[in-house]
Amino acid sequence: MRTRARPRGAAGRAAGSFSEQLAALGERPQAPWHPLPLSELLILIGLIGTIVGVARGGSGRPLLFAGIGAVAIGTLESTVREHLSGYRPHTTLLAFVPTALFHSAAAVALVALGAPAPIWALVPLMLDVPVFAFLFKLLRGRFLDARHERVLAARR
Repeated sequence: MRTRARPRGAAGRAAGSFSEQLAALGERPQAPWHPLPLSELLILIGLIGTIVGVARGGSGRPLLFAGIGAVAIGTLESTVREHLSGYRPHTTLLAFVPTALFHSAAAVALVALGAPAPIWALVPLMLDVPVFAFLFKLLRGRFLDARHERVLAARR
């Protein structure tokens, strides 16, 4: 049986360049506590805690919040490590988390100062866009520098 050779067009070139890019990126960055998958275990335990907290209803709220916190910490640790090493870009997520914390703190402060509802709802939103844009630009630049270093190191 005779097989037809596929033409080496744009799809073939793109596949070759993609595999070259993957080879240049190397392996996922290792955590300082490498043999122990601490972030993954933290995410798993947090997921179990979240499910148990939801199943218990009102009495499981502390467990629910602890589970969500554990998942968030494990996820953030992994994404920060991958982002700062130039392995994968997580710019949007990493810019969103501090922006959300800033938004929450600003809204709580405005409520504590006695601001009316439209003020404490809208003022933090107007501040969120510049904070997010600043963090996004800063984190994107850091990722591109780390990616460049990673690719150059792979070529050596």
